Amino acid sequence: MDNIGGGGVLRHSNSSRLSRMSFSGEDGRAAQARPAPGAGGDRPMVTFARRTHSGRYVSYSRDDLDSELANSELAGGGGGFSPDREEFLSYHVHIPVTPDNQPMDPAISARVEEQYVSNSLFTGGFNSVTRAHLMDKVIDSEASHPQMAGSKGSSCAVNGCDGKVMSDERGQDILPCECDFKICAECFGDAVKNAGALCPGCKEPYKATEMEDLVGGGADGGARPTLSLPPPPGGAPASRMERRLSIVRSQKAMTRSQTGDWDHNRWLFETKGTYGYGNAIWPKENDADNGNGGSGGGLGGTDGQPAEFTSKPWRPLTRKLKIPAGILSPYRLLVLIRLAVLGLFLTWRIKHKNEDAMWLWGMSVVCELWFGFSWILDQLPKLCPVNRATDLAVLKDKFETPTPSNPNGRSDLPGLDIYVSTADPEKEPPLTTANTILSILAADYPVEKLSCYVSDDGGALLTFEAMAEAASFANMWVPFCRKHGIEPRNPESYFSLKRDPYKNKVRSDFVKDRRRIKREYDEFKVRINGLPDSIRRRSDAYHAREEIKAMKRQREAALDDAVETVKIAKATWMADGTHWPGTWIQPSAEHTRGDHAGIIQVMLKPPSDDPLYGGDGEEGRPLDFTDIDIRLPMLVYVSREKRPGYDHNKKAGAMNALVRSSAVMSNGPFILNLDCDHYVYNSQAFREGMCFMMDRGGDRIAYVQFPQRFEGIDPSDRYANHNTVFFDVNMRALDGLMGPVYVGTGCLFRRVALYGFDPPRSTEHGGCCSCCFPKKRKIKSTVSSGTSEETRALRMADFDDEEMNMSTFPKRFGNSNFLINSIPIAEFQGRPLADHPGVKNGRPPGALTVPRDLLDASTVAEAISVISCWYEDKTEWGQRVGWIYGSVTEDVVTGYRMHNRGWKSVYCVTKRDAFRGTAPINLTDRLHQVLRWATGSVEIFFSRNNALLASRRMKCLQRIAYLNVGIYPFTSIFLIVYCFLPALSLFSGQFIVKELDVTFLTYLLVITLTLCMLAVLEIKWSGINLEEWWRNEQFWLIGGTSAHLAAVLQGLLKVIAGIEISFTLTSKSGADDENDEYADLYIVKWTSLMIPPIVIMMVNLIAIAVGFSRTIYSEIPQWSKLLGGVFFSFWVLAHLYPFAKGLMGRRGRTPTIVFVWSGLLAITISLLWVAINPPSQNSQIGGSFQFP
Repeated sequence: MDNIGGGGVLRHSNSSRLSRMSFSGEDGRAAQARPAPGAGGDRPMVTFARRTHSGRYVSYSRDDLDSELANSELAGGGGGFSPDREEFLSYHVHIPVTPDNQPMDPAISARVEEQYVSNSLFTGGFNSVTRAHLMDKVIDSEASHPQMAGSKGSSCAVNGCDGKVMSDERGQDILPCECDFKICAECFGDAVKNAGALCPGCKEPYKATEMEDLVGGGADGGARPTLSLPPPPGGAPASRMERRLSIVRSQKAMTRSQTGDWDHNRWLFETKGTYGYGNAIWPKENDADNGNGGSGGGLGGTDGQPAEFTSKPWRPLTRKLKIPAGILSPYRLLVLIRLAVLGLFLTWRIKHKNEDAMWLWGMSVVCELWFGFSWILDQLPKLCPVNRATDLAVLKDKFETPTPSNPNGRSDLPGLDIYVSTADPEKEPPLTTANTILSILAADYPVEKLSCYVSDDGGALLTFEAMAEAASFANMWVPFCRKHGIEPRNPESYFSLKRDPYKNKVRSDFVKDRRRIKREYDEFKVRINGLPDSIRRRSDAYHAREEIKAMKRQREAALDDAVETVKIAKATWMADGTHWPGTWIQPSAEHTRGDHAGIIQVMLKPPSDDPLYGGDGEEGRPLDFTDIDIRLPMLVYVSREKRPGYDHNKKAGAMNALVRSSAVMSNGPFILNLDCDHYVYNSQAFREGMCFMMDRGGDRIAYVQFPQRFEGIDPSDRYANHNTVFFDVNMRALDGLMGPVYVGTGCLFRRVALYGFDPPRSTEHGGCCSCCFPKKRKIKSTVSSGTSEETRALRMADFDDEEMNMSTFPKRFGNSNFLINSIPIAEFQGRPLADHPGVKNGRPPGALTVPRDLLDASTVAEAISVISCWYEDKTEWGQRVGWIYGSVTEDVVTGYRMHNRGWKSVYCVTKRDAFRGTAPINLTDRLHQVLRWATGSVEIFFSRNNALLASRRMKCLQRIAYLNVGIYPFTSIFLIVYCFLPALSLFSGQFIVKELDVTFLTYLLVITLTLCMLAVLEIKWSGINLEEWWRNEQFWLIGGTSAHLAAVLQGLLKVIAGIEISFTLTSKSGADDENDEYADLYIVKWTSLMIPPIVIMMVNLIAIAVGFSRTIYSEIPQWSKLLGGVFFSFWVLAHLYPFAKGLMGRRGRTPTIVFVWSGLLAITISLLWVAINPPSQNSQIGGSFQFP
């Protein structure tokens, strides 16, 4: 790798001989010549790069050059050349075919290059060279799986060659000659082309000279036929992107008219269809014997029956399960009743003033008006809850069963890219992240369609090596899960199950396999937990060696002169003895958390297209995996580039970097993002989510949100960590509108929805009745017949009246042609099957059974480019493309933008939890988590993402739900005032009403009863229990009086003073006390957020004591006012009970003297109040009293 002309150039070493050469130009520009994949040694495609005035390097493809030259020629009036054009005209590249530069068999070169890519660590970024560092080893232990980076292989036996021997998909050596002479792919190609196809070992001619014959030949027959697309017109070999686009262009959806609707007459004319079963349908005489066994052509089916009667009926993938009317109707009626009573009560409160305490009455009325408004915002979106169910059997029948369009039964499911984000290995333990990765790799989804990307935003070598160890352990864990149907497929959770692990296991070797895997996992945990010390010792050893070498060189140069102590930066070293390009343990220049190069390492290369079955006792797999597919999904480690002076936008920026890099490398049309502590609990969760995306109307669904379920929560759920009211009540209710909000993890996205495109069909809603009477949006222009298939469904709001012009995409998505060209492919592959007339914008069956392309170095180099820190400059990433920037709750804003463009979302509640994660059970951590959520809501309210500014494509009730998301933190202001009102009432001897009459008590009773009845009905249709509902009510007051108030203050500071908000990463680490699973629950960590609730508790307790003392010793005791104040004070204290319990720490550790002194203090304060304001002489109960 050399820096040629100051530009960023990727160059292969001579050993790979992939006909890739680099040329330098003038003025710091560089050009890169590379042939199209599969084109052999034909004329290469040239990519140019030039340096801008700001010092950034911009790459140009041939298409960009042609368009830029044309623009410059037009600007110059057609005469002469502009300076910009002269800048590019100095390049003219020819690579003649010479004896040393012979074209290689495309099949061999593609496989060799993919092996090279999977064993290389790619780095690069701003103003630096993109380098591919060949890794001899990734971890200290040996890699045994053939897909894993750094896997061992035999060396070539040809003298002077240090290449690796060709290997098959199992990692076994390919020996083309019967003498078993070991030879690499390059030497084999030279022997075939230049040495008369003679073996260098035995000098006998090779019997097979093609790569397919070597890999697929054998006793079982010839090579596997590859599924390839027809070559493009003109006979020229197709490039990678042309072959991808040919999938889109060659496949046509079902016949449609010019308006885009189903054209039944045209279908009848061009096919052998009929109008329906009501007509007389008779098979032709020879239909049953047409050479296809009676099951093909014409109308005839099996046994001479019409195909309409013998074909399977169309079945949907999902069903909407409505809430029973016996529950939903009373629920809606109670909402109306409570709304009416609330209105009458507030009217009565306004009219009946308390003349004796106007200040108390005024504050209470204002608070009650806000509470009523807040309740309406929260309750209205709950009027239409729904449940949904999926049918996995139908999914398998449609996408993985042999059909005429898919005779081999290959999976026709779309590709799925899974993102796992982590930032700090100290707060997010690598063992937790590794378990999440293992659960993803073992998921029940087609292996060749699954790709996992790990985003390490801290650039830590600890995370890198932990992921490599996870990939190595997956070699045994994943086949073990497939063999025995293990659930869950997170090894830590599986081996911690309390139930019988041998239940329902039918294989006789399960006990033996489980014991062996348990031993392997224990060793795996030891290696993971020992990585920090191992990396530190290794780095110290290499650093000492470097210091000794430096001192030796200095002494040799200085001779007899005095030698000063040599000081060199203490680097962090990788297992192969080279510097880690990311963050060092002891930070140094260009090796800190905010300043390091971009890194991509393919930990597990893409698997083969056909199943790869294991055997009995293979090397690296001591278990018997006969007839078990041992392939692993692709696993990629990604650490985006970070440089000082750039706003990296925290988690949202990391997710957008993954979107771009995955689009270049795998381009799955669907994306699932998970936090590092959320693992796959249900191995079929991906399939359940895909049922919604692939069903009729699924092309309008932007994302499928799964509920968040948590482990490690204390049995009483003291701080409402399960949050079941939100996930099982509010989210189910939103599913009946436009869909649930996006909550940050466990969400399956449609890639083109993240790209900012509009749905294929959108509906505009106007007025309050829009949810019941939607108005179809009218588009002035129709799709022309000349519109290409791949861009027909790509539309943005800016292009309502004209066709989408892909020439504007660089301004939105950046200057990566790989990324831009992948957009229409992802859109097409994400369409549902066009297997029913009602399926609009579908794709034909069998379109996704074509094997995906092999990885090459140019693809990974492009992925390095798109994760560079400068790539998003002057683009719409973070503005309307990808995850949206500008808020600490980027998840809610991103989901809101999709709903605002007309997309829908779906809530997928599976019978077995889809994902499970961890939540902070410590009071301080929980308050900080709620603070971050509430702060994001305040930011949303003061931004253009406020639901009041939503478009007409969003339903009225959905808009109210998003409005409540931005408003709910402001309730804390009124809530704190209302919590002090009982104490003020007891101190002053007044109450919020003049007297406790029957009207006030009746209103209060009806409002309370309707609230309880609504809670019971919500429990009925949501499935939660009463204790969970009560815990949610308690923490609503705890969070409202602490974190929500702080969030409002922080939000106002940011809006008014421009002070940025920083949040602390939620710790996923366990407690230090290994003997107590809930040790974190009892740890008291002081935070200023605790001050308001503590003050509220103390003031109310003192007020109760003062109120009792005053009433007992008063001349005319006013028990009604005392009871009113005490009742509301107890209401406040009952809600704050979990908070008080958290302050006391572990049960039994609070000394008894604390409670004694608390009681004495309360009595003393009450007596002091009576002494300060003594009652007059009276003959009532208690008589007169004087303080001594």
